Amino acid sequence: MLTDHDLSRRRFLGISAAAAGLGLLPLTGPVRAEARLVEWQGVALGANASIRIHHHDIATAEQALRLVLQDVRRLESVLSLYRPDSALSLLNRQGSLAAPAPELVDLLQASQQYAALTNGAFDPTIQPLWALYSRHFAQRQATQNGPTAADIAATLQAVGLDHVLVSRDRIVFRRPGMAISLNGIAQGYVTDRVVERLRQHGIAHTLVNMGESRALGHHPDGRPWRAMIADPLEPGQDGLIVPLVDAALATSGSYGFRFDAAGRFHHIFDPHNGHSPQRYRSVSVMMPTAMAADALSTAFTLMAPEAIDGVLRRLGTGRAHLITAKGQAVTLST
Repeated sequence: MLTDHDLSRRRFLGISAAAAGLGLLPLTGPVRAEARLVEWQGVALGANASIRIHHHDIATAEQALRLVLQDVRRLESVLSLYRPDSALSLLNRQGSLAAPAPELVDLLQASQQYAALTNGAFDPTIQPLWALYSRHFAQRQATQNGPTAADIAATLQAVGLDHVLVSRDRIVFRRPGMAISLNGIAQGYVTDRVVERLRQHGIAHTLVNMGESRALGHHPDGRPWRAMIADPLEPGQDGLIVPLVDAALATSGSYGFRFDAAGRFHHIFDPHNGHSPQRYRSVSVMMPTAMAADALSTAFTLMAPEAIDGVLRRLGTGRAHLITAKGQAVTLST
C-alpha cells in the first residue's frame, strides 16, 4: 500500500493528449480557453493534476470546470492526508469519527471490497508502517537494515482493515495506534468524480488526471487518447503506448519515495509482513474506472502474476502491464 509521501509514484505514466502546439498552464494557474479546448493544471490530494476539456461552447466548459474544482477542494477537506483539518486526519488522531462524510465511508467500503478481492494485498491501514520507517530513517545513526523485526511485528498489530468498523453512522479503529492512508485509492475516486461531473454537464471528450488518468470518450480528432508506460529505470527509452477510450490507467512502483538509497525500503508496504515489495519496477492497470485502476495497481505490486491473472478473470475486465525487477515486460488481460 502507499503512504502519505507518495507524490511521485506515477511520474513515469506519460499522457499524450493535448492538441499539437498546445501550451501548458503554470501549476495552480488560471483557466485558459484556446479554440475548443479548456485546460487546467494544479495540485489535488498532494499530486500534480490536470483536466483537459474539449467542448463546442467554451463558456459551458469553463463553468463546468469551475464547479468541478469546487467539488475537488471539498473532497480534499474530507480525504486528504496532508491537511490536518481533514476528516481523515481527524479520524487518525481520534481513532473514531461520528457522522462521517459519505465519501469517506464510500472509500472505506470500497477498500474492504478490494481487500477481499486481493486477499488483503490492498489495505489502507498501513500508515503505522510508514510512521515506523519514517522514524527509523530520521535517526542520525539509523541502520540501513531498517526497523528491527520486533518493531515491525509490534507495528503490524495496528495494521488490518478487519480491525476498522465502518458504517454510515460511525467509523471506529478497534486497535490502538491505527491510522489510515487513502492515497492508494482516493486519487482514483476523485478522478472518477470529476469525470462524472463533467459528463453531467454535457462534456463528452475529456482527459482527467487527478493523480490517476481517465479518458471520457475519444480525443476530438477521433483517435483514442494515448498513454505511455515507460520503464522507470530507462527514462530515455520509448515505452508502451496504450490507447484510452472511456477507460482509466494507473501506475504504481517502487521508484517513488525511498527511505534508503538502495531502494530496499520505499513507500509501498506489504500489510502481511511490513516489508516493501521488490517483485516489480512498476505495475500499470487499465480499468473502466480510475478508482479500480488505482486500488489494483497498488495491490498488484505485492502479487505474483498468476494471482493478478486470477483477479482479472474474476472481474472479467481489465489489463495489467508489469515490468519485473529484471526489466521484463509482462501483459495480463481478460
